[in-house]
Formats: sequence, C-alpha cells, structure tokens
Amino acid sequence: DLAMWAAYCYFHLGDYKRAMKEYKTLTEMKGAPPEVWVYLGCCMFFLGMYKEAEAASTKGPKSKLQNRLLFHLSHKFNDEKKLMGFHKNLQDIVEDQLSLASIHYLRSHYQEAIDIYKRVLLENRDFLALNVYVALCYYKLDYYDVSQEVLAVYLQHFPDSTVAINLKACNHFRLYNGKAAEAELKNLSDLCSPSFKFAADLIKHNLVVFRGGDSALQVLPPLIDVIPEARLNLVIYYLRQEDIQEAYNLFKDISPTTPQEYILKGVVNASLGQEQGLNDHIKIAQQYFQLVGGSASECDTIPGRQCMASCYFLLKQFEDVLIYLNSIKSYFYNEDPFNYNYGQAKAATGNYKEAEEIFLMIQGEKLKSDYVYLGWLARCYIMNRKPRLAWELYLKQETSSESFSLLQLIANDCYKMGQFYYSAKAFDVLERLDPNPEYWEGKRGACIGLFQQIIAGHEPRETLREVLAILRNTGNAQVEYIIRIMKKWAKDNRVTVT
Repeated sequence: DLAMWAAYCYFHLGDYKRAMKEYKTLTEMKGAPPEVWVYLGCCMFFLGMYKEAEAASTKGPKSKLQNRLLFHLSHKFNDEKKLMGFHKNLQDIVEDQLSLASIHYLRSHYQEAIDIYKRVLLENRDFLALNVYVALCYYKLDYYDVSQEVLAVYLQHFPDSTVAINLKACNHFRLYNGKAAEAELKNLSDLCSPSFKFAADLIKHNLVVFRGGDSALQVLPPLIDVIPEARLNLVIYYLRQEDIQEAYNLFKDISPTTPQEYILKGVVNASLGQEQGLNDHIKIAQQYFQLVGGSASECDTIPGRQCMASCYFLLKQFEDVLIYLNSIKSYFYNEDPFNYNYGQAKAATGNYKEAEEIFLMIQGEKLKSDYVYLGWLARCYIMNRKPRLAWELYLKQETSSESFSLLQLIANDCYKMGQFYYSAKAFDVLERLDPNPEYWEGKRGACIGLFQQIIAGHEPRETLREVLAILRNTGNAQVEYIIRIMKKWAKDNRVTVT
C-alpha cells in the first residue's frame, strides 16, 4: 500500500519518471493489483512513451481509466477507427466527459470542448480549474480578451497558479508584446517546485517564444515530443535564421492537422521552392494556403486572409492579393514583412505612388538591403519620375551581381520612361563592366534621346558636356560621328562643351 501511495503522489506531483519506476517495481511483486499496469501506462503516456504505454495498459483489466488512456493513445497514433471505438465506450461521467473535451481540444474542435467544460461547470461550480481549460480554448480561438476574463475567475482563488499565470502571459504576448508576456512570467520560475517538470518545460518553451527565439536550439529540441508547439516554434526559428532546409527536414514527415500547421507547411514549402527554384514546392504551398484561406472556420480570420493573399501572390495574381491585404492592412500598419509584400503587390499592379510610400515605411535594415526591396523601390522612384533617387540607391551598393542587376533595371526602366540622363549613366557603367554590344546600343539611344531633350529645352544645355564625356568612354566607331554632330549643334547654339 505504501508503494502504491508513493507512486500516486509522484504521479500527481508531475514526477512521472519516479512514479513509473515505482509502478514498474510493483508489477514485479507478487500479489500486486492488476490495475498497476494501467497506472504504469499513464506514466508512460505523460513521458511520451506511447507504444510502451499501450503495451502496459493492455496488460491491465478493462476499466474506465484504461478506456480513457487507450482513447488518447489512439489519437496519438492517428488511428481513427480505434479512436471511435473507445469513444463509444465513454459514459456520461465527469472523468469521461473531460477526457472527451480534451480530445476535442487536441483535434482543434475548441467550441465543442468549451460546450462540455461549461456543461460540467454548471453541475460542479467548485471545479474552478475548468475555467483555465475554457480560457485555453478561447485563447486558441484568438479571443484573447475573453480568455483573460475567464482566467481571472480562477486566478482570484489561485493567484500563484503556474499554468494560469503562463496562460495569462501568453494572452499578454498576443495582446501586447513579448516584454509584457515575460513580465508575467518573471517570478513564475521561483514558484515551480523542482518536481513540477511539465510546467517548468512549458515556461522554458514560452520564454524562448517571448524572447524572439533566444536559446531556441538549447531549449526546443528536447521538448519536441513533450510540448506540441515546440516543433512548430523550432521550425519558425530555422525559418528566421534562413536555414530553410533544416526547417523543411524537421517538418516534412508531419501531416498537418491544425490551421497553424497547414500555414507553417505552406510557408516552409514556399520558402524552399523560391530559394531552390522548385515549382513543385511552390504548388504545394499554394494548396496549403488555399486550404486554410478557403476553409469555413478560417476564411474570415486574419491568418485566413493572409493565406489567400499568399496563395494569389505565388500565382502572381496581384489584383486578388490586394483584395485580401487591403482588408487586413489596419492590423499590420507598422509591420515590415506585411509592408514588404503589400508594397510589391501595389507596384505589380502599377500603383507606384502608393507602393513607394509603403516601401519607405519599412524600418528593418535586413529587408532594406534585400535586392527585391531595392529593385522594387528603384522602379517606383523611376515610375514616379524620381530617377535621381533610384541612381542614389545604386551608388550606395557594393559591387556585386545584385548591384549589376539593379543597374540593368535602372538603365532599362529609365529608358522606357524617357529619363535618358540616368539611363545613359547606367548604360555607361554597364558597358564598362561588361563590353556587351547591347549596352553600347542602350547608351547610344539614351545619349541621343538626352540630346533631343536638350534641343527641345527639356534638359539644361550644360548637360551636353556630360553626354559627350559618357560617349567618349566607348571605343565604338560610331562615337566620333555622333560627337561631331553634337559639337556642331553646340557651336551653332553657342553652348560651351570643352
């Protein structure tokens, strides 16, 4: 009896390893009660040893507890047939109903879980902890304010509850920011007893999230099979570190079941597809985004609309992208990633003035040094008749393949827009870097176009001196003929060019 009680206490303290050790010892004793095998299975379940838990529990006698444990194990094994079989065995008793509610929660059926919890609460007003479960469901439904209100009922009675304070911190993270969330957890680690392992792991996990991924590689890998979100947050960490392949490897064998998992699968596949030029991954990403954005439960949520925008973005249907982004832009006014995509969609549909304003709102240096950002901003400047600003963007770049591409964009876009002065300067640099005949033809056309503008009085006459200097940088035989004509006009019109 003493060993049974010791194991019971260890289990309810959350020290599942110690409890498992006690129960294993009991199974080896003669005359031990057969239900010990089910208790052992429960310990193994909480330690993530699902196969072992199933093997142990089936050695015990049939009971309501065994049914509940096997019910949860069938969910872990994704065995729908067994799950429904154990579901049929559940009775209208509190333990079975709470077990059913937890499965609803794990399958993202949050409203169904709330209905069960509220029904049990009506009949058992003193079951105050159920308020935490209800609050958790509301958190998952993105009703963070409602979650806080429900949680307050429990915190009034148990202000030092680790689980409740942790949830409150998560609500603060969603409603405010990581610092506000971390402030809630500030003294929580002191409240945790060394044996309360799960709460300690949860706090460590959440502090990584609140701190933007700090210590992710030390904390998250051991928690992957303990806390469901640990894998997702580790994938997010790898994405932020631009280690796309590692993010993909960690997630490739996981079948998504929640909207968050579908979204993350989409992001990982889109990132890998764009990085390596793999169209199959781009198509998979489109499908994941469309599944979430088109679902009845997500279509009117902010993530759902972001998904549809992402789907259309990958399909290059930018008019459709803007329909969705316009509907949620007020929620992301100062967010760089949103403005980065929003600006591209605006520019791609010819709204260059608005696109320029959006691009200039971006603050992060990493995005501002990205070639895609620089290319689109340069194009916006040119289309908005500010070619000097586009040229200055190029001058700030170090020599590289990307700065060469930016130079090509400026040369060609300025030419199309009749901004021949900066087109000529860009083609001149291009020709000196790469003696391609096409660059000479572009420079020749830009210089002649600029000469026409000078004759028409649209450009200062003094600019002709610079045009001649640009032309002299070329060894092409046509140069002397063009220079001779320009000099003759300068002489006839008393323009000093030497």
